[in-house]
Amino acid sequence: MTIPSEEELLSAACHIGHLAFKWNPKIKPYLYGVRNNVHIFDLTKTKDQLQKSCEALQNLQKEGKTILFVSTKQHSTRILEELGKAVGHPIVTKKWIPGLLTNWKTISRRIKYYLDLQDSFKTGEVEKYTKSEQNQLRKKLTNLDNALSGVSGMTNVPDAIFIVDAVRDNIAVHEANSLKIPIFGICDSNADPDFFTIPIPANDDAVNSVKTILGTVEKALVSSGGKKEEKKETEEVA
Repeated sequence: MTIPSEEELLSAACHIGHLAFKWNPKIKPYLYGVRNNVHIFDLTKTKDQLQKSCEALQNLQKEGKTILFVSTKQHSTRILEELGKAVGHPIVTKKWIPGLLTNWKTISRRIKYYLDLQDSFKTGEVEKYTKSEQNQLRKKLTNLDNALSGVSGMTNVPDAIFIVDAVRDNIAVHEANSLKIPIFGICDSNADPDFFTIPIPANDDAVNSVKTILGTVEKALVSSGGKKEEKKETEEVA
């Protein structure tokens, strides 16, 4: 497993935090200092935490565990989609569905309905409906696709989540914490590192920073056992 050097992390702008007045004081142990009123991360610690995270995620991968990757930031969508395809884990790249973790029984029913509706279009079964009804179902399928396509292979709550922006997607963080699901991910200077099992102190806004960290995680997971098998069936919920 290859972890980027401090120089590579610096080139990717991983060291740049938020304006000093926007910080979360708990992030202090991971900071190098302040430059032009902006917090700067200690990249030695960023590298160490990235390595620890990758090792922990590799162990989960080897055990066949499911890791949910979350980022609703538009500039990270493509990066996350490519990672999801490479490692076979579920992703959330659009809006976080409230209750995705804490109300899993209801969400799993919606996933089953989504998969059944998707299948009806593939098999032509939908043709038994009128044209108007088909159009309504097609619109419904589009909405469900946007919301659920990334998690359609999940048959239970994930064993861990990896989050890119813990402040933006704070609902996901709180749901995972309430269920004691381990949280990995990028912890910018405005986020609370205590929410993470292993925080990676780094810039969560710069595209190159996010790309570098997610790319490192992707390579670590692929090297630890290749692509995770996607589960095709959803458990029935009574």
